[in-house]
Amino acid sequence: MGYSLDLRTFANQILTMKVYLDNAATTPMAPEVIERMVDVMKNHYGNPSSIHGFGRDAKAVIEIARREVGKLINAEPKEIVFTSGGTEADNMAITCAVKDLSVTRIISSPIEHHAVVHSIENMNGVKLEHVRLSQTGVVDLAHLEELLDSDEKTLVTLMHANNEIGTLLDIKAVSKLCKKYNALFHSDTVQTMGHYKIDVKEIDADFITCGAHKFHGPKGVGFLYVNKEINLSPLIQGGSQERGLRGGTENITGIAGLAEALKLANSDIEEHISHVQGLKTYMIAELKKKVPGVEFHGETDPEKSLYTVLNVCFPDFENKSMLLFLLDLDGIACSGGSACTSGSNTGSHVLRGIKADTNRPNARFSFSRYTTKKEVDYALSVIEKVVVGALVQ
Repeated sequence: MGYSLDLRTFANQILTMKVYLDNAATTPMAPEVIERMVDVMKNHYGNPSSIHGFGRDAKAVIEIARREVGKLINAEPKEIVFTSGGTEADNMAITCAVKDLSVTRIISSPIEHHAVVHSIENMNGVKLEHVRLSQTGVVDLAHLEELLDSDEKTLVTLMHANNEIGTLLDIKAVSKLCKKYNALFHSDTVQTMGHYKIDVKEIDADFITCGAHKFHGPKGVGFLYVNKEINLSPLIQGGSQERGLRGGTENITGIAGLAEALKLANSDIEEHISHVQGLKTYMIAELKKKVPGVEFHGETDPEKSLYTVLNVCFPDFENKSMLLFLLDLDGIACSGGSACTSGSNTGSHVLRGIKADTNRPNARFSFSRYTTKKEVDYALSVIEKVVVGALVQ
């Protein structure tokens, strides 16, 4: 009897539709990106620091990618520093601002990514002040200006879009305030790079960051944009790579993949936005119909919310602590917040930061250019079964 039950379970697993709705954690690589990376692995394998032809060929791959990335965000090539990803880029911006630019005070928020939060915590002797937030995570610009009215050398670090609740920052307004009060401005743009047209001249930030795997590129590579007027010393010692700012042999394959992914993302960005925003809007409307008492964390207004992220606050139901597991059993991949903390039991610092009701179960659904309406419909049917079914019982 036990044997036949195992077979039945196995058969059900095979028949279950698999739907990936955790694109804020990472995205599947685009076929065009894989093709480009395979070409580099096969044909451009020299060490870029070597002076022979193989090395010069590999160095050319990096510099072409740097020019392409710079052009896509309206930056000069020398303003792009390739890193191992968004976390390193955030660490580098904050650490170097304190170390090299005499920053003694940091203005941030309690809902930043841990790459920012933990970097700040490790800055000994630096004062931290938090800007006020609304219940949906919107920065209080009037309060930010109050905090900026100071003679202290200040770094403002606020993310462009929150990775858990999707609320967007008015990044241009923040930048203008920082310039008015002679403060440095760093924005974690990991969730928005490749999803909006980023123009560093319009944003006018001193530092912005990128992780390629958030827009169908490879994991383990990203970049830090550093305004050309700023001089930094290296965070990672050991070589003269990246114009002396980051020691270590470059990830040539990853860098080429990043550039290809960013080109692909920018080639049809308006169509991409329209498709994904349509799925998010549809899912919100259907959840309101199907799930009594459903609410949403963060902004849902398309003008104020990242179109790839939807954080759903469900009503209490039996076995609510099993929500993500039950969804996964039916093939729905989503998360309860940032993938970087999914292995911990501390709960979401973002939800605590906006004073949300953390006793109710929540799930973050995040979409990509490859997500389909059929997949969203299947996810909605599973949610209805798991959540609404438990409410009825």
